[in-house]
Amino acid sequence: MVFRSRIKWIALLVLILSVGSLLVHLSITKSSSVQLASYARGTLWQDFDSLLGAQDFRNKHLWRPVKSLESLQPYANPRNSYPAPSSTNNGFIYAKIFGGFDKIRSSICDLVTISRLLNATLIIPELQESLRSKGISNKFKSFSYLYDEEQFISFLKNDVIVAKALPESLKAARKRNEFPLFKPKNSASTKFYLEEVLPKLKKANVIGLVVSDGGCLQSTLPASMPELQRLRCRVAFHALQLRSEIQVLGKKMVDRLRRSGQPFLAYHPGLVRDKLAYHGCAELFQDLHSELIQYRRAQMIKQKFISEELIVDSHLRRDNGLCPLMPEEVGILLKALGYSQKAIIYLAGSEMFGGQRVLIPLRAMFPHLVDRTSLCSTEELSELVGPETPLPESTYKMPHRKSDKQLKEEWNKAGPRPRPLPPPPDRPIYQHEKEGWYGWLTENDTEPTPSLMDFRNQAHRLLWDALDFVVSVESDVFLPGFNNDGSGLPDFSSLVMGQRLYERPSSRTYRLDRKVIQELFNITREDMYHPNRNWTVRVREHLNSSLGESGIIRQSMFSKPRLFLSHPLPECSCRTSPLEDSRQIRSDDGRFLYGGEDECPKWMKSAGVEKSKTDDGDQPDYEHDLLTEQSETDEEFAKSKVASAFDQDEEWDPNDK
Repeated sequence: MVFRSRIKWIALLVLILSVGSLLVHLSITKSSSVQLASYARGTLWQDFDSLLGAQDFRNKHLWRPVKSLESLQPYANPRNSYPAPSSTNNGFIYAKIFGGFDKIRSSICDLVTISRLLNATLIIPELQESLRSKGISNKFKSFSYLYDEEQFISFLKNDVIVAKALPESLKAARKRNEFPLFKPKNSASTKFYLEEVLPKLKKANVIGLVVSDGGCLQSTLPASMPELQRLRCRVAFHALQLRSEIQVLGKKMVDRLRRSGQPFLAYHPGLVRDKLAYHGCAELFQDLHSELIQYRRAQMIKQKFISEELIVDSHLRRDNGLCPLMPEEVGILLKALGYSQKAIIYLAGSEMFGGQRVLIPLRAMFPHLVDRTSLCSTEELSELVGPETPLPESTYKMPHRKSDKQLKEEWNKAGPRPRPLPPPPDRPIYQHEKEGWYGWLTENDTEPTPSLMDFRNQAHRLLWDALDFVVSVESDVFLPGFNNDGSGLPDFSSLVMGQRLYERPSSRTYRLDRKVIQELFNITREDMYHPNRNWTVRVREHLNSSLGESGIIRQSMFSKPRLFLSHPLPECSCRTSPLEDSRQIRSDDGRFLYGGEDECPKWMKSAGVEKSKTDDGDQPDYEHDLLTEQSETDEEFAKSKVASAFDQDEEWDPNDK
């Protein structure tokens, strides 16, 4: 008995020692793993900071205005004798405008300018994307779907007579197509209108214009017509006011972005299918999206819109700056500049070709990436659209599937051997693959005719672009993904940049050179997430220089000749303090590239001084607000950011494209 009791005590002791040993080993393992993880995270954070120069949003210089441009002020008033329009003029001009938000805005400015040139009455233009036949709400007419008609008419009363419709006596003749109709290009000169259009206007009393190229008058006018250029500015920046519902909702979006006291950056990717097809950027995408771009490019070649080969080297086009910056590349640039992971970025643009997939890398780097759907409720967007007749959710019917007999016949008629091996046995095509705007690719070679729902969505895009326009113009920083693409057509980013340059010239607007940026990316493309310090410095130098004189000169050289509204200097601005002659730069043809603005009137100078004093006192100190809001130390802040980076890495691999 005694022997057995001793064995029990020994067994109990061994068990206790084993449990104790196990607990000690577990504690040692846990301590080692924590230290290892802490070391790894700290090292990674230091490397990322030292290489990309990442700094948090407390760096006020990333948001403050550009001092060298603070002397510029908006001033589009007539300078010389400018007679008011007479009711006894040469006749009426009516117009139909095709295209999206950017084309509409540019075209309306040209139409008003032409009406002034020809001394004619302009009928409110018809926006084909927002006609009631396209399924929009009966609450709106064509023009009033986007803009305030009364404001447009009243503001231009000293420039052009604008009427809502043709006189009743002329409407029937228009329906019978009795009046001359012109389809001018966006490069049409003033000589074309004075010599070819004006005589027919005087004879018929009415002419029609069909505008589909985003404009109907050349951007650069003769030096003797500066008042016509200023008229363009008055139309774009004053007369064309979005309807009140759009302005109110856009202001709410801006207020919600600034609610936390932080500044925000607006970014427009410019990933539009037509633009990508025009420049041959299909290889930058994969699978389905690449095929969709090539299909659209083939259509453009067939329509003789472009005269190039169907298949081109997209990477070479990208290196020449002819393709947009991808969101991933934009994220790397913002990190190199020093923008924090907590920076608020507003994503503008009603069309995002490639979908949310192309945004995954950017969203991983900047989690606070928002758009209109993040800031507005469904009810707010529905109220903006107005009451519409319900449509079936899916109006597209897939074509009948080919029978096995038809497939065999096509195979036998395929031509002499050697032929490629027959495809593997078909797998079933599921319903979710057939639905959606690209579903036709699974079983058909031709794109289906747009449905009523497609037309309605096109009209809705006008409203979404209008909201994005309001937010982008008001943003603290704006970065374009694809402006001045060389096609000669207006684009959203260029219009935003022109509006900001007119209203707030000193606001931070990056006017980067995509060719230079791609040259820099080619240096480190194999390891974009770990660039060296010299690369970061070169990126910062280019982007920071694009904010001021260098970027202004480049815009004047390459963007203004294609779209005046993208760079309304020097015609539509003045300077509170004159620029030195040595700093003024002219082109070979004598046109001002930098400088050349008139001196501001005295009343504007005094008002500008008072405003600057007020702004200095009322301007929110983002640095102070954010410092007080953040209570953690720099070390804790770094650790939290590294932890979030590790959490994101579990869901996203930067090499997974």
